[in-house]
Amino acid sequence: MTANSAFRTAPAGSRPFLARRAVARAAPLAVGALLLAACGGGGGGGAEDGRKGTSPSAPLAAELPQHIRDKGYLDVGSDIAYPPVEFKDARGRAVGLDPDLAAAMGRQLGVEFRFRIGTFDSLLTGLRAHRYDIAMSAFTDNKNRQHGIDPATGKKVGEGVDFVDYFSAGVSMYVRKGTHGSPEGWDDLCGKKAVLQRGSVSEDLARSLSRKCVAAGKPSIALEAFDNDQQAQTRLRSGGGDVGISDYPVAQYAARTSGGGRDFRVVGEQIRAAPYGIAVAKGNTRLRDALKSAVDAVMASGEYTKILKKWGVTDGALPRAEINGGS
Repeated sequence: MTANSAFRTAPAGSRPFLARRAVARAAPLAVGALLLAACGGGGGGGAEDGRKGTSPSAPLAAELPQHIRDKGYLDVGSDIAYPPVEFKDARGRAVGLDPDLAAAMGRQLGVEFRFRIGTFDSLLTGLRAHRYDIAMSAFTDNKNRQHGIDPATGKKVGEGVDFVDYFSAGVSMYVRKGTHGSPEGWDDLCGKKAVLQRGSVSEDLARSLSRKCVAAGKPSIALEAFDNDQQAQTRLRSGGGDVGISDYPVAQYAARTSGGGRDFRVVGEQIRAAPYGIAVAKGNTRLRDALKSAVDAVMASGEYTKILKKWGVTDGALPRAEINGGS
């Protein structure tokens, strides 16, 4: 069976969005740096305002663990280089789908969500090491991540995480406009060079497809992986690759905005539908369940739909939050 027929779901642009999983360039920040973050009182508030404790008027504050209620904020590990899901604006603030949703959840829970920047492939390790309370970075929820399995080797590499699912997205390809011989579908990747983000499901998928190429007697796919998706886009823009592979919303955003829409175009089908989830350490069930309640409340209020419309990603809407819904 060919790669295209093995994973086919829907044509690019069709409903629903089908999975990261990482773009506005700003001055580089050190890993772990604190950005101006989404806060319980509204998006884009100051991250260090001396506030302690939860807001007494927040309807879901009592569902949080006591230590989170006492400090009044959540440290959120995030890549912050994956528009329109999360990225930095001109003032260095975390903006996008995830920060806006976090702000809305914060109003339900009475706490701030303080986004701390890190490379994508280090976030789950940081979560397990207690550098973050949660990780929210367009994480595709899947069984490997739930159980701490390295998809490349099939070996357990650490304790897994739980996910609170809030969105659905899938993998797409994009190429430079005006180039000849670029891939037009997943069957065309053998012998091509793909640029993508390290540690992402795009990398996992590309490696799997490359093995299928070799098994069919065709050249493998050359892969060049980067710390974030913005670097991969820069590489492709300069002619350093044949195709970029990323989540559908991100590929579409890049095609729409990079170079005023003149740099890239999306090709082929979006494949491998999967939910995005907020990652929570195993055993931290009270925090996990409080986050689920907050997502459900934001959905029920209608604010969820408004946020998705703002970022042009309504096709990825889920009807309700779910715990560990990925496969």
